[in-house]
Amino acid sequence: MSVINTNIQAIAGARNLNNSQEMLGRSLARLSSGSKIVNPSDDAAGLAVSEKLDAQGRRVKAATTNAQNAISYVQTADGFMSGMTKILSRLSELAILSKDVTKNTTDLDLYQQEFSALQEQLRATIGGTTTEIGGTANVDAPLGAFNGITLFGPNSGGLTVTIGQAVGQEMIISESDLRSTGMLEIIQQDSSGAYTLSATDTDAIQKITDAIQHVATERATLGAAQSRLELAAQTLQVEFENLSSAISRIRDVDVAEESTQFAKYNILVQSGTAMLAQANQTPNTVLRLLQNG
Repeated sequence: MSVINTNIQAIAGARNLNNSQEMLGRSLARLSSGSKIVNPSDDAAGLAVSEKLDAQGRRVKAATTNAQNAISYVQTADGFMSGMTKILSRLSELAILSKDVTKNTTDLDLYQQEFSALQEQLRATIGGTTTEIGGTANVDAPLGAFNGITLFGPNSGGLTVTIGQAVGQEMIISESDLRSTGMLEIIQQDSSGAYTLSATDTDAIQKITDAIQHVATERATLGAAQSRLELAAQTLQVEFENLSSAISRIRDVDVAEESTQFAKYNILVQSGTAMLAQANQTPNTVLRLLQNG
């Protein structure tokens, strides 16, 4: 039917051209953003899943940071105790030298001066109150600290570290209390501020040996905690990698595939534009009929 007022072919051509232009715009948006989901309507379910995975990934990343910081805490404590072991070894050496019968009183005093100086270093590192380690004043700010946390004081609950993204995924770093038992014998002072152990004491070597064992035991405990923390950190890194991969499959655009779609829609837009121009010329045939009549 030849009509003038309604050009069905042009209307259909315009509809197809609009669809092609919309798809071309979406493809362009995906390629420019690198994301497969530009609008929620592109993949509503995929968007919801990816958001949950993204939140889980952020928690995993935070837990990884916690584990790595805890490793630093353990390494710091172990570093201090490594130094303590060297000091205790020197104390034992001084205790043996003090028992040399060929040494005079002046020589023994020199040994005792170094002995006391090393005890002072241990006391300053461990810290404690007068109730715990004696003396005339509290050592409230010991050298052995990490970000304000005292490393070698009593802490019955230990240090709780979150090592996973879910509730309850925790581990406890046991306390490293050096203000008791073996080490206490080395750093304890009486009410006048004098050390209760001197280099010439008959039991000095045994007490120093007990202190060395005390420190060695605490280092072994921390070493076990560090091994677990390192394993947890590695596991979390693998988990984060897998979560990132899953999110990428949902959200990230396949550039090769989308480039093909972009070329397709680009051609459709160009051809649709040309055909719409042709459809707009259809009423001219009616004009020719009128002219011929």
